[in-house]
Amino acid sequence: MPQNMTLLDLIFILVYFSVLFTLGFYFSRKEKSSTDYFLAGRRVGWVAIGASLFASNISSEHFIGLAGAGASRGLAVGHFEWIASYILLVLAWVFVPFYLKSKVFTMPEFLERRYNKSSRMYLTSISLIAYVLTKISVTLFAGGLLLHEILGCDIATSAIVMVIIAGIYTIAGGLEAIVHVDVLQSAVLILGATLLTFFGLREIGGFAALQAKVPADFFSMFKPATDPDFPWTGIIFGAPILGIWYWCTDQYIVQRVLGGKNIDHAQSGALFAGFLKILPVFILVLPGVIAYVYFENPAIGDKAYPLLVASHLLPSGVKGIVIASLLAALISSLASCFNSSSTLFTMDFYRELRPESSEKELVLVGRLATTVLVILGILWVPFIKFISSQVYIYLQSVQAYISPPIAAVFVLGILWKRVNGTGAIWALISGASVGTFRLVVELLHKAGNIQNEWLKFIAEINFLHFAIFLFLLSAGILVLVSLLTPPPGNSQVAGLTLATVRSGPSGLELPTKSIHKKLNLILSVLLVLLIIGLYIRFF
Repeated sequence: MPQNMTLLDLIFILVYFSVLFTLGFYFSRKEKSSTDYFLAGRRVGWVAIGASLFASNISSEHFIGLAGAGASRGLAVGHFEWIASYILLVLAWVFVPFYLKSKVFTMPEFLERRYNKSSRMYLTSISLIAYVLTKISVTLFAGGLLLHEILGCDIATSAIVMVIIAGIYTIAGGLEAIVHVDVLQSAVLILGATLLTFFGLREIGGFAALQAKVPADFFSMFKPATDPDFPWTGIIFGAPILGIWYWCTDQYIVQRVLGGKNIDHAQSGALFAGFLKILPVFILVLPGVIAYVYFENPAIGDKAYPLLVASHLLPSGVKGIVIASLLAALISSLASCFNSSSTLFTMDFYRELRPESSEKELVLVGRLATTVLVILGILWVPFIKFISSQVYIYLQSVQAYISPPIAAVFVLGILWKRVNGTGAIWALISGASVGTFRLVVELLHKAGNIQNEWLKFIAEINFLHFAIFLFLLSAGILVLVSLLTPPPGNSQVAGLTLATVRSGPSGLELPTKSIHKKLNLILSVLLVLLIIGLYIRFF
C-alpha cells in the first residue's frame, strides 16, 4: 500500500473512479452527430458550463505551481486567479453574444468569418502547437510528478495511466460527457483542496499564526515593478492580456460556452466560473504557505503540495478524498484538452479538406486525432525544466509568447470594423515570430549558452512586461496594415463587430429584460465588488 495511506483512503479513491466512469458512460450511450460530440448538442446549462470551465482550468500544474509559488513568494501568484474572474466577465458580456449568435464550432472558424481563411488556418495550427507546449505536456509532467511524490509511482508510467483514464470517457462521449462529469470533478476538487487547507491551518495554529510565521510580504499581493516574477506593472497591464487569450479566445476554454443552450446560460456559466476562481488563492496557494511553515523549508518550492498530501497531516479517509481531488483536476483538464484538440483538427482541418465527410466520419476522426498530440506532449516534457523551476511560472511565460497577437486580433476585430484580414495575418505572423525569438533566446539563456549582453537583456525581461510589448506591437501592425489596405466589405463585418452588431444574418437580437439577464447583471456587480474587497484586504 502507498506510503501513509490506509484502506479507507483507497476505498474513497475507488468510489470516486466508479462514479466518474458511471457518469462518463451514461452520457456516452447514444450515437452522436458532430454537434453532439464536439458541442454537446448546444444544450449545456449554466451549472455544467461554469463547473466545466473551472475544472478544465484547474489541473495538476495548479496544485504544484500555485502551491509552489505560494511557498516561495506568498499569495502574489493568486493575481492570475482573481484577474481571471474579471476576464470571465469580459467573456460573458463581450465575447459570448458574438460567439453564440455566429453558431461557430471553433475559435478559428470565428476568426475566418471576421477576417479570412488564412487567419483561421494560422490560429488552428498555433493552438494545436500551444496545447503541446503547455496544456498536454505540463499536465502530464506535473501530474506524473504529483503521483510520484504522493504514491511513489514512476512519472512515465503515471503519465500513460493518466492518458488512458482521461481518454476512455472522452473518446466515447465527447463534450457532453466531459461537461457533466466536470460537475462531479469540480465538487471533488474543491472538497479535497479545502480539507487540506483546513487541516493544514489547524496544525499551524490558525490563519493569524500562519501570518506571524512567514515573511511580511507573503500576504501582500502587490510587488515592486522590479520584482522578477510578479511586478505590479506586469500584473495590472500584462496578465489581463494572457487572460483575454486564455479565457476569451482559446478553444480549450471557450468550447464550453459554445455548447450553451442560449446566451443567458452561457453568460451565467462564465459568471459562475468567475466566482469559483476566487477559491484557488485560499485552497491552492495558501497550502503552499502552510507547507513553508509546516516543513520549515523555504526552498520547498514545487514539492509543497505533494509533500503536504503525503505527510501525516491528513487523517485516514481524508487523504483519499484529497488524492481524488488531484486526480479529478488532472483528468478533467486532460479530457478537455483532448476534446478541444480533436475539435480543432476535425472541424478546421479535416472538414475543410473533405467537406463531403459524413457525421460518423467526422466523429471518428475526432476520436483518433488526440493520439499524436499526446505523444508530442510527452516528448516535450524534458524541455520544461529549462524555462523555470516553478511549473506554473513556466506555463504563464510560454503563454506570454503565444497569446498577445491572438488577443490583439480578437479584441480589435470586435471593437473596430476597419481592421481587415490582411492586417490580421500580418499581426499574427509577426507577433508569433517575435514571441518565438524570445522563447528560443530564453531557452538558450537558461541553458547558459547566451553571451551577448543584448540577448541576455531580452531573455531577462519579465514575461508579463514582454506580453505588454508584444500585444502593443501586434495591435500596431494590425492597425497599420489595415489602414494601408482596403477595408473589409460589409458582409465581412456584419454582426461581428460592435459597430455592426445588429446588421446582417449574424446580427444580435436586442437585449432582453428577462429575470435571468437581470440576475446576471447583479451577480456581475457582486463579483467585481468582491474581488475589489479581497484586493483591499491583501494589498
